[in-house]
Amino acid sequence: MSKLSLFRANSLPFPVLSSYSARFIPKPYPTPPKTLILCAFSTVPYGPSLLKGKKPLLNNLRLASTRRERDAHRRKIGDFEDPIEKGELLDEDEFTRIFEVSAVRVPAKDCFALENRLRGHLLNWPRIRNIARVPGDEIDEDVVKLLGRESDEEDGEEESVVDSVDRRIRGKAEGDGERLSTVLHRDQLAKTFNSTGYLKFRNLAKISRPKRKRKTERAEGKEKVNRGSSRNEFAVVEVVEDRGGDEDFEGLLGEGYGGSRGRWRGSTRLLLLDERYSGDEEVQDLPEAIKVLFEEAKKTDASLSFELVKCRLTLFYDYWPMNEVLEALLPKGMIVPSAFEMVGHIAHLNLRDEHLPYKRLIAKVVLDKNQPKIQTVVNKIDPIHNDFRTMQLEVLAGNHSLVTMVVENGLRFHVDLARVYWNSKLGTERQRLLLGFDQNDVVCDVFAGVGPIALAAARIVKRVYANDLNPHAVEFMEQNSVVNKLEKRIEVFNMDGRRFIKAMFSSDKGQKVTQVVMNLPKDAAESLDAFRGVYNDRYRDEGLSFPTIHVYGFSKAADPEFDFHERIRIVLSEVAVDVKMRKVRLVAPGKWMLCASFILPKSVAFSRKTINVD
Repeated sequence: MSKLSLFRANSLPFPVLSSYSARFIPKPYPTPPKTLILCAFSTVPYGPSLLKGKKPLLNNLRLASTRRERDAHRRKIGDFEDPIEKGELLDEDEFTRIFEVSAVRVPAKDCFALENRLRGHLLNWPRIRNIARVPGDEIDEDVVKLLGRESDEEDGEEESVVDSVDRRIRGKAEGDGERLSTVLHRDQLAKTFNSTGYLKFRNLAKISRPKRKRKTERAEGKEKVNRGSSRNEFAVVEVVEDRGGDEDFEGLLGEGYGGSRGRWRGSTRLLLLDERYSGDEEVQDLPEAIKVLFEEAKKTDASLSFELVKCRLTLFYDYWPMNEVLEALLPKGMIVPSAFEMVGHIAHLNLRDEHLPYKRLIAKVVLDKNQPKIQTVVNKIDPIHNDFRTMQLEVLAGNHSLVTMVVENGLRFHVDLARVYWNSKLGTERQRLLLGFDQNDVVCDVFAGVGPIALAAARIVKRVYANDLNPHAVEFMEQNSVVNKLEKRIEVFNMDGRRFIKAMFSSDKGQKVTQVVMNLPKDAAESLDAFRGVYNDRYRDEGLSFPTIHVYGFSKAADPEFDFHERIRIVLSEVAVDVKMRKVRLVAPGKWMLCASFILPKSVAFSRKTINVD
């Protein structure tokens, strides 16, 4: 509930209209010396929170049974790890919260119509339905089939079992003399006539209506969940049986209403009211829409069909989002690590030093809140220093397999993070680069990795030549080309980048290359010297093509674009290089990743300042 606070205008940290000088206010309205401003602040946010609600009692048998069912289900699907064996300090039961809410109990057949009438006054919490079942008032389906229609005691009419079954099947008994509904009339015609008017076309109903999916049979020996408990994996709704307040309804609606509680026939539902009405307010404090509902029920003699009850809504650990759980677990003031990179089924964290003492606790929460999509949580130990660009990863939670499959641009890539490099954050940049290729291009990918650019380009261009120094990356790239059925449009090499450039442009294949991609930000710019003198053994008037080079790099300078441009000029030993520079993303504070695109200058291709790659 909101609290009211009084502030003096001259004590506020920000200027108030009444404290301005006279030139801002018309003269006929003098400024009062002191003005009291009434401000209303809500100290409790709307919606569920770990700071709200109550913790359950230790002797609550129902909640204990629910936890046992949850753990048994996790063991069965192989998703349960004993916290004692793993040495974890996370107690999921500490995140169970109980909230007291009010609800209107209505017949099941009327719940959806009444939901529309009370919309705006019903509970609006994330992932919580505002319609719940009432424990214990459901009738088993097998029993319903054996029961006929309830007899109307007022009319005293008796109905045979045959007519009751016929009503269940057709909606009305034969000989009633009443017109069938539109749907039942169509069904009857479908069973009698075909589309051209001929009689007894037996398969028309089957053709025009899709088959209904049968409910999967429950596994043998599995305990049936009570349909009336309104329980799922993260929430339970229970009716508090002992609640007073009938006298309030007698005063509001008249005599004869208060004693009608508890006499129900058939299935009922709970319309959970908003948390604003969860307290012990009087009935007169309820909104008009709810009071009108009960007044109408009184006038139509349907007082047995509506009831205001008090419910207990229990939210378990599985309900709370990852950020809220981590905020409650970590010390106050510590930054919550809420972002991570996802590679297939692997969540890749970059934890700070302050998070390392809680790394396994953080990993367990990340794993719990992102299953089944996430099955492994890893953390990068050291920066990338080796030539193969592989990362030193520590498995913190889940299975220890680092072999996964990534889907990007409609292609499937098998990746082993322990042996190859992959960065999902560059997916947008790779897609932008592919938009510049056409069907007449021939692409040369110098640092291809497992082939995210090379294989995606193979679907567009005429031919792709891909190379990487890491033999494991080359092995996965060949495997991925077969998986995506592109092995006939790509040729894979395993050699050093400079040697590959020299070998490619000294052969006949290099004369057809129109696009060169050098996506190795750490060393790609320094490898541009391999293009110096690549056409020295050819004639200048031979009609050679000069490819467009896309090179990536890092820069920590104040002007990163100018700094990267200068590095390219120095490596090529050419001043007049027309470069199109673009910032890709900010990889760290003050460190930019950039992409430079330029056409290989003719003076560089025929330069006499060559390098020895041997």
